[in-house]
Amino acid sequence: MTVRSTGQSWALDIALAQGGFDALHPQAKGTLEQLGHDHTDFDKVFDLVRSGVMLPKAWATIAGQAEERAGHHERGGFVQTAADLYVRASVMWGRAQYSIFDATDPRKLAFRERANHCVERLGALRDNRVRRVVLDFEGRQIFALLHLPAGEVRNAPAVILGPGMDMIKEDYIYAAERYYTSRGIVALSIEGPGQGESRANGLTVDLTNYERAISRYIDHLASLPEVDAARIGMFGISMSGYWGSRAAATDPRLAALAAFEAVTGDFTTIFERAQPTFKANYMFMAGYTDEEAFDTELVARMPLGDLVQDITCPVLYGIGEFDELTVLEQALASYERVRAPKEIRVYENEFHPLGGTAAEVFRFGAEWTERALNGEFAEPGRDVRHYVHSDGRTTDGTANPTWWLGTTPSQITAVSQA
Repeated sequence: MTVRSTGQSWALDIALAQGGFDALHPQAKGTLEQLGHDHTDFDKVFDLVRSGVMLPKAWATIAGQAEERAGHHERGGFVQTAADLYVRASVMWGRAQYSIFDATDPRKLAFRERANHCVERLGALRDNRVRRVVLDFEGRQIFALLHLPAGEVRNAPAVILGPGMDMIKEDYIYAAERYYTSRGIVALSIEGPGQGESRANGLTVDLTNYERAISRYIDHLASLPEVDAARIGMFGISMSGYWGSRAAATDPRLAALAAFEAVTGDFTTIFERAQPTFKANYMFMAGYTDEEAFDTELVARMPLGDLVQDITCPVLYGIGEFDELTVLEQALASYERVRAPKEIRVYENEFHPLGGTAAEVFRFGAEWTERALNGEFAEPGRDVRHYVHSDGRTTDGTANPTWWLGTTPSQITAVSQA
């Protein structure tokens, strides 16, 4: 744990008690619905929570209810109803295990086993179109879920679904089916170093091993007869927008990248100004207990800087105007460094979760990636910018907020650094 997370835990508890999850992550429920959380389950969970320590019990309680109902419908032969409930149960069991940071805690393992059971039952009910993937990686293992379209599939495009730092592979089951396999696209929802089962089995994240893990996943997808190895892309949110950018800069096999909420600026914002849980989470992922060592050995080297200049595939970035983990002018400055065909959308008045536009973002990101993998958006010099107003309008040709009155990100950055 960090000094801030320990000393300020009372503030987070008050926020949860008074304002629920929305007090910590404004409008995030919209995003979580895209990650398979039914809003009624979500409300039931947070009706039980008055402080952070209550989260594992609350998630486990409602997860157990959904799983029990799923079993009832499976026994009755209502396979689609059962499958839907198993999805809901799996993501909640995943939240329950995530809420415990001690990798050796037996409750964490028990919750993980329940999530795995729900995924196993889902796969059986979905004609084995949802499959666990376990790959050897640098002396450890990495874990993923493969999502296949219905019917006979050969040489289809594939998309790696990258989770944020506090997400797991199960979070993409709903989105994989709704936005990808229904369109004939193979999807692979992953856990990289430091996440989920990968972290539970001892694999921590360092500066560069996450993009190497993505390359390992590309190896796996390219080996499948269902996949066209020349059409493998990635959709990532939050930290996977960062990791995806690193992967696109280091592995030319990645043919397209759609990254929303990507952390592309300095890491002082996310680790020193934002909620202290972000830093505590990442220290756990990286295997650090010494905060000073974490700051000097890892954080100082994390910003993308000029690495994005090495990206060659078409890229799409989307970010909220008031993303609390990346200052907008820094995100725009990073975008300027990209020399590949590129596009950016800034969403007015949105915060990090992009909750107010989540359904649009997930659908648009999937459709953009599909078209990019089919050869669109690759013309040299492509640079498309939009400022998406909250009232439905879109300003084309610039992603700068209109209230900046023509001020550029470089001018703002120059003043802040003076």
